[in-house]
Order: sequence, then structure tokens, then C-alpha cells
Amino acid sequence: MSEIALAAKEAVGASFSLDKMKLARDRTMEAVHRIAERVRPGMTELQAKELARTVLEDMGMDRIWHGILVRFGRSTLKIFSEKIDPDNRLGEDDIFFIDLGVVWEGHEGDAGATFVVGQDPRKLACAAAARQLWDEVREKWLHDNLAGPALYRFAEERASAMGWVLNLEIRGHRVSDFPHAIYKAGNLGDFADCPDTGLWILEIQIADPAGEYGAFYEDLLVRV
Repeated sequence: MSEIALAAKEAVGASFSLDKMKLARDRTMEAVHRIAERVRPGMTELQAKELARTVLEDMGMDRIWHGILVRFGRSTLKIFSEKIDPDNRLGEDDIFFIDLGVVWEGHEGDAGATFVVGQDPRKLACAAAARQLWDEVREKWLHDNLAGPALYRFAEERASAMGWVLNLEIRGHRVSDFPHAIYKAGNLGDFADCPDTGLWILEIQIADPAGEYGAFYEDLLVRV
């Protein structure tokens, strides 16, 4: 891919601000945790989605730019494009994740994290592993300046070494001042250069080897 083509995939709008991207990241992750604190066993995915919308409205979001996702139990194996199961209920010893795409001050926040209710040690380990793997891949990006494909090869190797299976259908994406879709950048996992700071979401989705549940973590790649 030419340098011109690569540069075009990291284009931003006239209103772009790295500081506002960081603000959008922080506010979105804050919302993820606020919602998680209010999720309870017995709640359905639809109820959790409605709760999420209420929390975001109370926080003063500009708008939602991608659909609210809350996955319970086996649904944590689903990828982004699959619909929620509105009647799926969270169990007493269960795992769930929240994925939000929200605009704040004209900039796109995208954050997701996994949580556990109860004390199932394997589910707790799965949730922790998704975050740990995200951190390791970010460190690799920071210190080795790897391109997208190499980052996800590293993620796959590390996930396997940790005893989990990386879902390579989920490979990150662009964000920017709203709407980023005009830039047609594709997946981070296909971007043939080292991603610039504040423009890309690193997504990590793993599953337990038995295929019973998974975990998800995503956040903005920034150098400071």
C-alpha cells in the first residue's frame, strides 16, 4: 500500500482534537463502568441495553454512533455484528461485557470491558485475561511500532500461550471526529503501517477453549 493510501486511512476532519478524543475515551469507559455497577443477575440483555441508554443520556452524551451491546453468558462469544438476545438473562455466577460507541463533544468514544458476577474462578480469569492481553498488545505497539497485522499476530500468539482463543474476526477499527466512516479505513488488523495515536480502537475478544463463554476489552490506542 502506498504512503498516500496509508495516510488517507488516517485522515481526520477539520474539527479533530486529540484532547477531545481522549475525553471521549474517558467518558465512554466511565459509562461502561457506571452501567456495569447497575447490572444484576436476572436482568435481560434488553433491560441492560435500556439501562445503558439511560445512563448515557444522564451523562449528557451527544449521541450514540454504534449500537449499544450488552452480552450475557454464552452470548459473550458473539461478534459485534450479531444481534443481542433480548430475553437472555444474566445468571448468578456469570460473565458479561458492555460495548459502547458514543459521541462526546463531536468526537467518537468506543470502549468495552468484561465483568463477572459471582466467584467463578475461570470466568474471573477470562475477564482479567482480556484486559491483560489488551495491555500487552498496546505495549507492543508502543515499543515496537508494529503494523496492524503484526499486532494481531502477536495477540493471537499471546492468547494461546495464556490458554485462551483469540477471535480474529474482531480486529479493531478507526475512530475520529464524528463521523469517522467517511474515511473508509478498514480494520486495524489490516492496516499496513504502525497506527497513529488517538485514531484506532484496539479490540480484543477471547474465548475459553471449550467455547462456553468469552471476554472482550477495547480502548483507544494513545501514546500519552
